[in-house]
Amino acid sequence: MTLVKICGIREPRHAVAAADAGADLIGVVFAGSRRRVTVEQAQAIARALGSSQATAEAPPAEALADARWFRQWARSIENLLWRKRPLLVGVFADAEAATINSIAESCGLDLVQLSGHEAWGTCLEIARPVIKAIRVSASASARSVLATMRPGTAAICLLDSDVEGILGGSGQTFDWQVARGVAAKRPIILAGGLTPESVGEAVHLVRPWAVDVSSGVETDGVKDVAKIRAFVAAAKEVE
Repeated sequence: MTLVKICGIREPRHAVAAADAGADLIGVVFAGSRRRVTVEQAQAIARALGSSQATAEAPPAEALADARWFRQWARSIENLLWRKRPLLVGVFADAEAATINSIAESCGLDLVQLSGHEAWGTCLEIARPVIKAIRVSASASARSVLATMRPGTAAICLLDSDVEGILGGSGQTFDWQVARGVAAKRPIILAGGLTPESVGEAVHLVRPWAVDVSSGVETDGVKDVAKIRAFVAAAKEVE
């Protein structure tokens, strides 16, 4: 079953509502965005979710150089979800690794998402498993996207729309056929313009490991509990 990440959460009540709806990952944004949270807000969200200390185990060394790396990380995160759901993800963009690690520790983050222009090697400086965002341009192909992925660095890759001046939460889609080609080879998180009305079709076509939504479950810029519930249900009902 496809996992669901509800991103851009700013209030504990919305985090709890997303968890109750069946969301697997809750995203809090520390990057420059109207959805940005303070450390104190993120800590309040973590407390509301009842976050506990649990970690995902990294793949063995022999998986470093090939596609098994991403598949084994996906299984490790799934195993963690049996013990702790939802997982709390902190979203950063071009921040110093030391800053990220400090915030991750103080907020009890389970995963870190890098959504800026970070080098793949930066993932190795982060003390949590890393979701690495890849922005997919109109000219990209599945082959070109796959070629950018670096086993041995990030745990999972997130594919999002390449929109100038916006690092995420743009509400714009990209070519799902490209995503489908990538998802056939690697577990991915599909983002970019998903809504409760479109996510079922996206899951059916792309078969991603997980889907990510932020603006698609908002009304007038605020998280909408009814839309969150509808999104999670639509994503998970696809066989």
